[in-house]
Amino acid sequence: MPRAKYPAGGPRVDRMVVSEGRGVVGRCRDFVRACLDERGWLDGPGDEQRSVVEDVLLMTSELVTNACLHAGGPRQLVVSSTGGRLRVEVEDGTDQPPVVRTAVPAHPGGHGLRVLQQLSRAWGCEPREDGKAVWFEIDRA
Repeated sequence: MPRAKYPAGGPRVDRMVVSEGRGVVGRCRDFVRACLDERGWLDGPGDEQRSVVEDVLLMTSELVTNACLHAGGPRQLVVSSTGGRLRVEVEDGTDQPPVVRTAVPAHPGGHGLRVLQQLSRAWGCEPREDGKAVWFEIDRA
């Protein structure tokens, strides 16, 4: 049964408890895409909005991948929105904040937080009771 779309611009919070296993990055991207769809971000978007959606999915992939590589994996994914602003948080079980590494062009990896710096409106890290949440915010086109 399809879910009714939430009114555009209304406040909303969606949570996904993330289980370990293969395909966690893809599952998280699918969840965020569904959240965007329910918020009307995929309704006949123009080129600029399609670009914003792709940026959101890329940044989600980067945060989830970082949690997998450096924090024992994500525990929860939270997507919240108010008006035209979206916030995506990835919670993990370590209190160690993310570190922007010096980019080495010839080496893969180490660019995820730089992607967040370039594409998001804002990003950061907040302590939680059993770890932290790394988040980004972006505005609808």
